Formats: sequence, structure tokens, C-alpha cells
Amino acid sequence: MTKLTHFNQAGEAHMVDIAAKAPSARRALAGGRIVMLPETLRLIRQGGHKKGDVLGVARVAGIMATKRTAELVPMCHPLSLTHVAVEFDIDADNSAIECRVTAETTGQTGVEMEALNGVQVTLLTIYDMCKAVDRGMVISDVRLLEKSGGKSGNWQRD
Repeated sequence: MTKLTHFNQAGEAHMVDIAAKAPSARRALAGGRIVMLPETLRLIRQGGHKKGDVLGVARVAGIMATKRTAELVPMCHPLSLTHVAVEFDIDADNSAIECRVTAETTGQTGVEMEALNGVQVTLLTIYDMCKAVDRGMVISDVRLLEKSGGKSGNWQRD
């Protein structure tokens, strides 16, 4: 197993020095889901929610969050993102919304944290916009699905 990189030799937390790393195209895809009452999902799908377009607002929130990850996660490097996409799949059988966020950059460090942060905030925004009608929603399964680029190469969840 590889050692943890965010600790120096004295065991203190530090930001990893990426100056010597060559820039490369990097991409990460993360996913998660929110489960809700069938009526809540119906309101979202039909656009009948009194707060407006829930998925449209959540998409914008996810993109914004992805761009601000370094402000929230202490050891993340600020990145110049080249692309962010937020996608939704409706799972009517399980009364859930699946969310996927793709983040891309050309740089010296990966974008996994950006994609994961985007998923979390997207799902939190759905919760926030719908909590008046359904406080029992559950956010779950937030995880990295795949990443490419950099020294460690490609990785994909089985």
C-alpha cells in the first residue's frame, strides 16, 4: 500500500508539493444518489415544486462547488478546471435520483476531490430544495467511479 502523502516526515499535515510533476490531462467521474418519497420525485420530475427547477438549480450548485473545492478541503490545490458536467438519472422504481459529476483539467494534480465535492453539493441542493415536503430523504453511495491521467494512470470502480 502507498503511504499517505498529506503528512510530512514529522507526521504533520501539509500540502503536497506538485511543482516537479508534469502537467497532464486529468479526468474524474464521481457518483451518488438521493432517495426520497415517490411524491417528492413526482414533484421534481413534473416541475411542480414551488421552488422551481430543482435539478437545474442543483446542477448549477454542483458546478459551482466543483470550482470551489480548494476553499473547502484544506489540502486541495486550487485547480483551473477545463470542464465540469453534472448529470442525473431518475430511478423511478426506487424513488431516487442518481447524480454523476465529471471534472476535467490539464494540470499537475488530479480532480477526484472536485468531482466528489460536486456530487455532494448537488445532492445537498436537491435535499435543501425539497426538505419542506420530505425531510426523510437519504443521500448515499457518494464515491469515485473512475479517474484518468497523472502518474497513477487510469482507475475504474468494478
